[in-house]
Amino acid sequence: MKKTLIFSVLSTFIILSACEVKGEKPSSKNNIEKPAPQPEKKSAQNQLKAPDFTLADMDGNWVSLADMRGKVVLLNFWGTWCPPCRKEIPDFINLYEKHKDEGLEIVGITLSSGDVGKIKKFMNDWKMNYTILTDIKGNETQMVTQKYGEAIGQPISGIPTTFIIDRDGHIVKTYVGPRSEEIFYQDIQPYL
Repeated sequence: MKKTLIFSVLSTFIILSACEVKGEKPSSKNNIEKPAPQPEKKSAQNQLKAPDFTLADMDGNWVSLADMRGKVVLLNFWGTWCPPCRKEIPDFINLYEKHKDEGLEIVGITLSSGDVGKIKKFMNDWKMNYTILTDIKGNETQMVTQKYGEAIGQPISGIPTTFIIDRDGHIVKTYVGPRSEEIFYQDIQPYL
């Protein structure tokens, strides 16, 4: 229990310190992109399997990554309090509206964003139309954040951090820092 509390505090501190303050330009370290392998050239040895997880949506329903197998998933770690995260929301709304029928799922995992009521109000104010998942017992999202950091070989040190997961459940691209609808579409389009 003590290890979990220490991990939770440390994770929150890292995430809070990594999110830029409103008005500042993202630092170059927040703009690091890992190149996406071309779909036709992927080999089983160099694919990163996306860790499965189960978290609660805003209505208390349990949602698993495994349930989305066969879809292209844009998995976004974010916080309601984070200005660069807010910058991406309109782009995610547009992407989801335009491409959900092609098999796109957008999933936002909230970090340190308060209780469900506060997050629901935020979602309504921003007219968010995609799946948002959060903690129910207290630290589930931090455990998922840790799993994804381990999967890519480095901790998730800033938000927003976004992963493109292909239809077979493999991480094909990682972003740290906000991106535009155009960039996301360009990178998901080969997988749709």
